[in-house]
Amino acid sequence: MTKLEIYKYGEQILRKKTEPVTEINDKIKKLVSDMFETMYGAPGVGLAAPQVGVSLRICVIDVHPDGKNSPLAMINPEIIEGENKVLAEEGCLSFPGMYEKVKRFEKVTAEFTNLEGGRTKIKAEGFLAKAVQHEIDHLDGKLFIDYLPDFKRKSVEKEIKRKKKAGAW
Repeated sequence: MTKLEIYKYGEQILRKKTEPVTEINDKIKKLVSDMFETMYGAPGVGLAAPQVGVSLRICVIDVHPDGKNSPLAMINPEIIEGENKVLAEEGCLSFPGMYEKVKRFEKVTAEFTNLEGGRTKIKAEGFLAKAVQHEIDHLDGKLFIDYLPDFKRKSVEKEIKRKKKAGAW
């Protein structure tokens, strides 16, 4: 396994819609394994392929990263149902140290291909539902700051500019 570089806000790939995975081969399985290692090492609870410079519809999630007991690899995922939007704080490995309140569905049903090539459905709620939505957004080139009011998003972007200027980004 290899720890990969996590791309930060400002990198073009984070705004690009990803390509579907057409075949689950050893290269895809290695990428997923490397993504888990990178996510756990960050530490984080989710990571999408564009965040490590790969424009494919793949994300990994583990909302219990300390125990590493619920790893979820999602290939070509899509949300097919969502209910009851709630406002909750959210962060992102591509925005280190930054957290904002975002409105997301409290419960979602998602469909995806697993590493064995089978199509799977998951019903998620709470923190897992939020993580699933966040990572799938990455695959569509959407970032959590896109949900913020304009003034708040501009404030976050201004803070990032300050960090870049100081060499801390």
